[in-house]
Amino acid sequence: MNREDYIFGTRAVIEAIKNGRNIERVLIKKGLDNSLFTELFQLVKDNNIPFQFVPVEKINRVTRKNHQGIVAYISAVEYSNLEALVPGLFEAGVDPLILILDQVTDVRNFGAIVRTAECAGVHAVVIPEKGMAQIGADAVKTSAGALHSVPVCKVKSLQAAIQFLKNSGIRIIAATEKATQLYTQSEMNTPLAIIMGSEDVGISPAIIQLTDEQVKIPLFGKIESLNVSVAAGLMIYEAIRQRN
Repeated sequence: MNREDYIFGTRAVIEAIKNGRNIERVLIKKGLDNSLFTELFQLVKDNNIPFQFVPVEKINRVTRKNHQGIVAYISAVEYSNLEALVPGLFEAGVDPLILILDQVTDVRNFGAIVRTAECAGVHAVVIPEKGMAQIGADAVKTSAGALHSVPVCKVKSLQAAIQFLKNSGIRIIAATEKATQLYTQSEMNTPLAIIMGSEDVGISPAIIQLTDEQVKIPLFGKIESLNVSVAAGLMIYEAIRQRN
């Protein structure tokens, strides 16, 4: 973790929230109970910032300085609003191509996926607030800076975001090894959102149920799954191939 990825101390974190800094999550030492902490915790809840109560040892592994039991991880990027972005694409005469990531927790995979998305001209990457790789300096570096170019939309609920996209006329396709149809047989030259999940747990069943179509990438070797960044690249460029 690079130093610039986090801030520590109760007052410092309070001021960061009040000044509109993009905070990924807050670590709070178990047992904290004072008026300043009460103010901080109310701000965290009011701003829907993910938080976690942890033993002080976990915070000490981040910094040994006077953290007062509080560490906040800072996002390295500015997030976009999905509900504002999508209508703008349609008004510009663009068929949206959106990538949705579910449970992709590896920072390097995430960065590589966003790099591919930027190269292919994907219009937005949608991620959940919880259960995702932290967007810090490592992710930005792995993305080769693409995280500063591609709109990233962090949403409280992927299910609600997907429903919004469907209501906007965007087809939802999930890449899963459990599908029977090949990804090259899917129609991708329409307004489209592609969902990718992690290699170990895949896409959650609640998300799968919302999709319009499920497709698979064929595998001919002994390993049962592709790296998610490779799989995302194949899906994205199949959509680009069909559109062009």
